[in-house]
Amino acid sequence: MARKVIVTGARGGLGRAVTEAFLAAGYKVAVPVRGAADAVAPFSGEVAVIEGVDLGDPAAAQSAFDRAKAALGGIDVVVNVAGGFTFEMISDGSPESWREMFAINLETCANLSRAAATGLSDGGAIINVGSAAAVVAGAGMGPYAASKAAVARLTESLAAELKGRVRVNAVLPAIMDTPRNRADMPAADPATWTAPAAVADAILFLASPQARAINGALVPVTNPAVD
Repeated sequence: MARKVIVTGARGGLGRAVTEAFLAAGYKVAVPVRGAADAVAPFSGEVAVIEGVDLGDPAAAQSAFDRAKAALGGIDVVVNVAGGFTFEMISDGSPESWREMFAINLETCANLSRAAATGLSDGGAIINVGSAAAVVAGAGMGPYAASKAAVARLTESLAAELKGRVRVNAVLPAIMDTPRNRADMPAADPATWTAPAAVADAILFLASPQARAINGALVPVTNPAVD
């Protein structure tokens, strides 16, 4: 029987790569999105699009989980990809940036993880997307890195709470080679970045039964891809 997964942030570069990886592995996939289903570009296989979802709202996140579970006939895995980035120095930055980063990176993750903690059956898995910047943050990374550090602590805490009944892990990617990053950093060398497909492969492994003994791990995915 095919396993079932929810992938958030599926319209972004990493989210799309993760969705395609799960489809290729034979999973049934649901993706919650803010807008309408017909605004989502087609994937290589059939995907249940759960439309009109604000993951920053706990009740909406719970509803999205329940709707996805009904659409797929169960949920085995939740992958929290949804998030965002802002480059801003602390010395001349704004409190609004901090609130925004914690809202879109931490709260969305926490809200769907809360639903999954009680809604996944034994043997399920939650995989969160953190960041290598949560370990060592550079200049201009303060709000973003702090929010991703919070995702790491959320991952460890929930893993301890669930005691392996549902495994909870996170990947910590470095800068990824996405169209958005190329546009935002035109002077950088994308050959030094990590391919979204490589991050997706790590997530797929953590979701699999082969990772059944891994719980509460923060897995760096930082090497440049060589395709």
